[in-house]
Amino acid sequence: MKDLAIYIHIPFCSSKCYYCDFISFPGMEDRMDEYMNYMMKEMDLYREVLSGYNIRTIFIGGGTPSHIDGRHIYNVLEYIHSNFNCNGLEEITMESNPESLDEEKLNIYAQAGIDRISIGLQSLDDGLLKGIGRCHNAKDFYRAYDLVRKVGFEDVNLDLMFGLPNQSLRDCRDTLEEAISLDSEHISLYSLILEEGTPMDRWYEDGRIELPDDELERDMYHMGQELLRTRGYHQYEISNFCKEGFECKHNLYYWKLKPYIGFGLSAHSNMDSRRFWNYSSFEGYYNSLDKGSFPIEGEEHIDTELEMAEYMIMGLRMIKGIDRNEFHNRFHIDVEDIYGAVLEEYESRGLLDMDGGSIRFTPRGLDLSNLVYVDLLPE
Repeated sequence: MKDLAIYIHIPFCSSKCYYCDFISFPGMEDRMDEYMNYMMKEMDLYREVLSGYNIRTIFIGGGTPSHIDGRHIYNVLEYIHSNFNCNGLEEITMESNPESLDEEKLNIYAQAGIDRISIGLQSLDDGLLKGIGRCHNAKDFYRAYDLVRKVGFEDVNLDLMFGLPNQSLRDCRDTLEEAISLDSEHISLYSLILEEGTPMDRWYEDGRIELPDDELERDMYHMGQELLRTRGYHQYEISNFCKEGFECKHNLYYWKLKPYIGFGLSAHSNMDSRRFWNYSSFEGYYNSLDKGSFPIEGEEHIDTELEMAEYMIMGLRMIKGIDRNEFHNRFHIDVEDIYGAVLEEYESRGLLDMDGGSIRFTPRGLDLSNLVYVDLLPE
């Protein structure tokens, strides 16, 4: 039986952050019940398709999943347990924002089998939070974190961002120091990326906001790497750090290019050399399900050349890199036979380390990873 990861998309939130380009909708609380019912219809269509798969991880993302009623989360997980093969289930992650968590919801999550909570903290500076459109403050976070621990969750991730408008190196360090002092098991440290069409992208183009320059942004990242390392956190991916044994298993499925399926609005899936994605509008999603059809808006075939490139790109995100033997076992060819010239070039430039049986980025390579990714893609 094949292994499979499940992603569940909850597209609702209390307000939309200024940098967010995900499919999410604030102020649509009246559509939540209807949406969750339709998601159950989608899952029902996949019962036979997934009969040969063993569900290993579940990730509930958004939007803000913790914004909706806890009973919806319980019901969707109960459906999955009742209708899919979950005997080998290893991890269920729930994304959340501090202002939307309460003790009742957290108890429901625990009863539903959720064992990993990810909290979108971003910063502990209230001014910086306001500047990026977050609807919580530091006090909200501390309240939520205490509740998460009180209910008994023992695997907690904190999402942090750096490179924010008006953020200093000291601001970045202060938040990270405090996050570490809380003894969370996992910390994700992401650089702000301005996505086209977002308010922050427009403001930057208009000169209304100023971001840290490239040197300061890299100083923030390097400071974070060193501080987390010295405090007992293991970096296992470009942006992810954890205590021993607390890697996010679901994300490892993505980075190792293992099959996954997404349920809900605009959710993406990757199965059997086929990538496909759902409708991004409620109307398209609902109309398809009303007809008894899979709510797929588009798809593409992943040929071997593209699969190898994606395997390399995703695998190099991980600090341990790519195992030569695993590449050969998957594709029945040596990695050097396909990418030898590219690998040799970037090894000579100090971006790749190819000693032993693995291929991985050097510290400098992590900073310049996009250069390598471009040359790995098929023409």
